[in-house]
Amino acid sequence: MANEFYEIKHPVLQHKLTLLRDVNTNSRAFRDIMNEIGRFLAYESTKELPTKQMEVTTPIEATTADYIEKYPIVVSVLRAGNGLLDGVLDTLPFSAVGFVGMYRDKFINNTVEYYFKLPEKCDGRDILLLDPMLATGDTAIAAIDRLKQYGVGKITMLTVLVSPEGLERLHHFHPDVIIYTVSKEKGLNEKGYLLPGLGDAGDRLYSTK
Repeated sequence: MANEFYEIKHPVLQHKLTLLRDVNTNSRAFRDIMNEIGRFLAYESTKELPTKQMEVTTPIEATTADYIEKYPIVVSVLRAGNGLLDGVLDTLPFSAVGFVGMYRDKFINNTVEYYFKLPEKCDGRDILLLDPMLATGDTAIAAIDRLKQYGVGKITMLTVLVSPEGLERLHHFHPDVIIYTVSKEKGLNEKGYLLPGLGDAGDRLYSTK
């Protein structure tokens, strides 16, 4: 199905998002809450992950039970994606991890890649792409372009906030990408920040400006 988009309205997640939005939430608490949200997003986005059956012996008897044969590869968009990473890996501890480093250069009006590293044998493997903010969509689109060059399988993006503009752009260029988020925001301001948003996720994670 094209243009799959899921906004998770669970009250526990919405409560955690409220804490992230609060300007008085310090970096330590911000990191902890972001990781907690990562666990929820990983859980929700993998509910249809294929399983196989194996023989297992309980303390009572032998039986068959489900297990995950092939975990998705988790790819973090630096640096803010790392805020979700530990939480996602708590849920998917056997996933391999890749990293994409990109930023938007306002002088050349283009996305610049400064780092790209994927695990070996990623062709055909499903991807969970982590970036807490989908604002203009430029970085996400560029990251997905690069991932597809490596012949990966289904790409699912896990994000905390999305803008209507970014969502429309991403699905225009990549209608096959699935998106899970906690909130679809009102829009963007003149500087490209999400409204009401939570500020710059990377700065708030690591106390930088």
